[in-house]
Amino acid sequence: MVARDAARILAGMPEVVGSLSIGQVAGRTGLSVHALRFYEREGIFANTVERGSGGRRRYSEDDVEWLTVCIVLRASGMPIPVIRRYTELVREGPGNAKERLAIMRGHREEVNAQIGRLTECLDLINYKVAVYEDLLAGE
Repeated sequence: MVARDAARILAGMPEVVGSLSIGQVAGRTGLSVHALRFYEREGIFANTVERGSGGRRRYSEDDVEWLTVCIVLRASGMPIPVIRRYTELVREGPGNAKERLAIMRGHREEVNAQIGRLTECLDLINYKVAVYEDLLAGE
């Protein structure tokens, strides 16, 4: 619970007791309501999204925390089908740590490769900045 509270404080998110509406979750995560509905259709939520009166979606703090993990995985380039598979494994519970680890190791390799490519891009950009700074310093 301490780590959860610390993460919430660092993220500037007030603790909310009870359930959250789709609009509140959108505001907390930065995802649109359309993206939240898409994630639900795609099986990205670790838990079933509850429905309140009138069939409106109601989310828990656990849902928001899970979405935060998924947002990071997606932002780092993990494809939706891989996130879905990882979610399925989480839903299954203990006993599949080897497969979860394989997914994370594979993604880590992809992210490291991406970082390498971006570092090469940054090197070129830094070179071009230096060229133009030298050119302008000589005027």
